[in-house]
Amino acid sequence: MTYTLSKLPYALDALEPHISKKTLEYHYGKHHQAYVNNLNNLVAGTKFENVNLETIAKEAEGGIFNNGAQVWNHTFYFNSFSPEGAKEPSGKLANAINRQFGSFSAFRDEFSKAAGTLFGSGWAWLVKNPDGNLNILQESNAGNPLRKGLTPLLTCDVWEHAYYLDYQNRRPDYIQAFWSVLDWNIISGRF
Repeated sequence: MTYTLSKLPYALDALEPHISKKTLEYHYGKHHQAYVNNLNNLVAGTKFENVNLETIAKEAEGGIFNNGAQVWNHTFYFNSFSPEGAKEPSGKLANAINRQFGSFSAFRDEFSKAAGTLFGSGWAWLVKNPDGNLNILQESNAGNPLRKGLTPLLTCDVWEHAYYLDYQNRRPDYIQAFWSVLDWNIISGRF
């Protein structure tokens, strides 16, 4: 199996001014593509050569995990955006957020804090536990909640390549902009 870079569901300039075309050209077109290329080179002749990305994210180690999980994480991240998507969750996810965090605003603050305080590079995640409750996780590097038996609903990439061209070292500004491009119809559908 050859892994490929999945096509974005929007134009490279569709998320401006929050995420620039230039950032997507580098983040999606170069960084994400590099993970795909590296993964294809690493899996040749291994037991992971013909498995899906979810299996790699759950089971692989070392370079295969790092690159495979990064392909999965980035695809999931990029597919959470839309230039005109719903700005708040609805239905069962909205109810679960209100029950777990008290309000969407309180959830947003807690998630932003998790994304902003993750040391180094990695990901902030909203996940559904097997019991149906929600949790916010910080995962370093290529960390992926699938490895813990959790269902990912939302992620924020806090590797500097996700925001440096637009926001330099101002991670909080990037996190604020991140909320403007999310499509909660997509995210609610994952619940």
